[in-house]
Amino acid sequence: MNTRALLASPLGFLIGLSLGALGGGGSILAVPLLVYGAGQDPKSATASSLLLVGTASLVGVLPHWRAGRVRFGTGVAFGLTGIGGSLLGTVVNEALDPDVLLLGFSVLVLVAAWRMVTCSPTCTRVGEEEAVIDGSDGADTTGSGRLHLVVRQHVDVGRVAKIVAAGTGVGFLTGLFGVGGGFVIVPALTLVVGLNMPTAIGTSLVVITINSAVALMARMATTTIDWGLTLPFAVSAIAGVLVGGRMADRLDARRSLRAFSVLLVGVGFYTGLQALLALT
Repeated sequence: MNTRALLASPLGFLIGLSLGALGGGGSILAVPLLVYGAGQDPKSATASSLLLVGTASLVGVLPHWRAGRVRFGTGVAFGLTGIGGSLLGTVVNEALDPDVLLLGFSVLVLVAAWRMVTCSPTCTRVGEEEAVIDGSDGADTTGSGRLHLVVRQHVDVGRVAKIVAAGTGVGFLTGLFGVGGGFVIVPALTLVVGLNMPTAIGTSLVVITINSAVALMARMATTTIDWGLTLPFAVSAIAGVLVGGRMADRLDARRSLRAFSVLLVGVGFYTGLQALLALT
């Protein structure tokens, strides 16, 4: 088994921890960890990331489901809208120069960090109580779990269009960069679909699982997974996502989110600098 993978695999725990506790964010770390920690090339790393993130998200659904925070119908419907974008992102990934891919990925990391800090009430658990008090979260408090694509008397075309656009965009990011896109999925599920924050976090893992599976299947014909390198990361991530799921209701959300955002900024700048140096 790859020695570098064994040494770096504990970092996979951080990926799973974030996925379980925040409903997203951890997957953004998978590619740089696989490239700089385990020595994979960028395109192989994005493929390995899909396996890692998809598996961790699938396992992470369980504790959220037991706690009543998952709407499977909503998650599957949202995930299906991302299939086209996921396939397109895979095609673009294979055509890009690896260093250009990493440079673009570094920008995505910084955007994710910015979204987490500035839009915290609708990106993760941060600000949930405040949003509920002022009524600004548009939460689904009925517990019915129905997908709100149909408004009382007629189909809300604008809402359907927003869901399709969000699903396609998330799928494209998954196919291109090997990320889950939870920082986009969670606000879409709260603001457009109308789920409350904890339910959106749990449901986002269903969407991430579907998008990752579609993108990974599209790549299997052209990319080989290094199992000896990827499996240690996957095992660590699964352990992390189980712990994160149990911590979801007990974290000091605002502090943990700020700390994670600082980490993302550091990773983003490091990845971008390395890519620029390679390109020049």
